Amino acid sequence: MKFAFYPGCVSRGACPELYPSATAVAAKLGLELEELRGASCTGAGVLQESNLFLGDCLNARTFAMAEAMDRPIMTICSTCQGVMGQARQRINADPDYRARVNQVLAEEGLEYKGTVQVKHMLWVMVEDVGLDTLKSLVVRPLSELRVAPFYGCYIVRPRSALEVDEHVGRLTALESVIEALGGTPVEFPGKTRCCGFPILTINEVNAVAMVAKHTEDAKVRGADAMVTPCPLCHLNLDGYQVKAMGQVRQRIELPILHLPQLIGLALGLDPKALGLGRHIISTAPVLEKLSKVAVRA
Repeated sequence: MKFAFYPGCVSRGACPELYPSATAVAAKLGLELEELRGASCTGAGVLQESNLFLGDCLNARTFAMAEAMDRPIMTICSTCQGVMGQARQRINADPDYRARVNQVLAEEGLEYKGTVQVKHMLWVMVEDVGLDTLKSLVVRPLSELRVAPFYGCYIVRPRSALEVDEHVGRLTALESVIEALGGTPVEFPGKTRCCGFPILTINEVNAVAMVAKHTEDAKVRGADAMVTPCPLCHLNLDGYQVKAMGQVRQRIELPILHLPQLIGLALGLDPKALGLGRHIISTAPVLEKLSKVAVRA
């Protein structure tokens, strides 16, 4: 399986453990990634609030680059996935609008034809690799782990832009992957709610309260860890959890894992190579639990 790889900004910036863990897992699964070098930021929804057309042009440029490679795009960021999905929907829905966008792209000799597919790594696990194949490659089952899935906002809505109705398994993809890896999903109310990151700079108290609410709810329900397909959610849930504990005066200490880190552990990859020592909330309890599981030959 070949993909045009769009790692986004955060996987090499604020969450540098995400990029190597994602590429290591892809290699283990036989996914051939060709990175979209020179592609711009999606705008993260922020640019779009100021200049929607500019944001759509930037994403169409990335789409055109992938079409020239004749590969679908694979993302590892829910925010990137959501923003790209919405841009693609707008541009594809209006031929005149796409023509305007392509006038801008023509300056680089690019043209967006409207054919590209954009898929998060989470969806690739379920729809392309397949859960049975993923399960067959597990060498360290996560049988000792209870894992809370945290989708966040951008990978579950708006449904039409994310083609959820055509791929209903996307709404439960995290739970499906956790189970395929041998773990037990932990249901909790906030799994598809905002993590608080978008309001962090304007209302830190409420953003941190959201971190406390989600992590504490999952911990009370027995979660040993939380997994998210969004590095921005990870930044908030992991990076601000210490402040959240102080704000609510509760000890939570729930490890927050990136999706490829969780997959990589089950596939037998080295925790150090997966960057599990880089987190604010220690992942040592997760590794200790996994140490009790016999590794398959």
